Amino acid sequence: MHYFLDYLFFFLKGLSIVALLLLGFAGILALATKNKQKDKIKITSLHEKYHELQLKLAKQVSTKKTFKKILKKIEKSEKEKDRQPRCFVIPFNGDIRASTVEQLSQAITMVLSLATPKDEIVLNLESPGGAVNGYGLCAAQLARIRTQGIPLTVIVDKVAASGGYLMASVGNKILAAPFALIGSIGVIAQLPNFHRFLKHHHVDFEQVTAGEFKRTLTVFGENTDKGREKMQEDLEDIHRYFKDYVQQYRPQLDLAKVATGEYWLGLHALDLDLIDGISTSEDYLLSLKDSHALFEIRHQKPRAILDKILNGAENTLQNALMKLSQKSTEPPM
Repeated sequence: MHYFLDYLFFFLKGLSIVALLLLGFAGILALATKNKQKDKIKITSLHEKYHELQLKLAKQVSTKKTFKKILKKIEKSEKEKDRQPRCFVIPFNGDIRASTVEQLSQAITMVLSLATPKDEIVLNLESPGGAVNGYGLCAAQLARIRTQGIPLTVIVDKVAASGGYLMASVGNKILAAPFALIGSIGVIAQLPNFHRFLKHHHVDFEQVTAGEFKRTLTVFGENTDKGREKMQEDLEDIHRYFKDYVQQYRPQLDLAKVATGEYWLGLHALDLDLIDGISTSEDYLLSLKDSHALFEIRHQKPRAILDKILNGAENTLQNALMKLSQKSTEPPM
């Protein structure tokens, strides 16, 4: 037993030294390569993906004769791809800051360098909304597609609300899954206020501004009715611009009904003209499979070297502890 404990402590001590060395090396390497990390653009032929899945299933369930027919049909489809209009699929998964707007811009720039009005761009959109300026810029990027006269279809599988719907409204056509969340044409601003807490603890907060409304509401100072009124006025202005922007692309909308900040499921959103049809992204793309050459343009963020090394060290430690655990449970000789 003493031998086993001595061995365990020695092993863990050695492992700790190795882990510290790896962390130090990883830190230096991460700093050296920080500016070299760039997003990679991956272009996937969805035709090839769908055909690969089709062949994989057909090989298992079809006779040799039927399989050959399917194979010939696929080969013919691949040859005709160059003569077909193209459909470029751009996935967009938005967070509250719309932090992927740069990647969206790059993908659109890439597609616009080649696409013609005979082609189509599909935006696979998922976003609950967020910062006004971020999503306003995202919508402006999509407007570039409309300006070039290229059909833009926006498909929502889960959610396009607030800034997400601002983006969606730019599409020539909006499709959504039956239970996707659509709408939320409204504006919100909220923040805590610690003024009473600070006052209770005799802590003063000083804020100096130039300009009457440089600050309206504050986190630490005492908020005033005048500041609240100004903030409300600003929100109303943003809401008006939001409604005007949506109405520009979807004049059929009854804004009095839908611009209340509410959201609806896809089935109800169709009745309100917020969308043009019910479909999942996969169903829509499959419907284009025989008439269009399908390509997906996706940004891939490279994994940081530090993450790779840490994951490797973690796996090594887990494997070592597992082996040690197995050894400790072996019966004595």
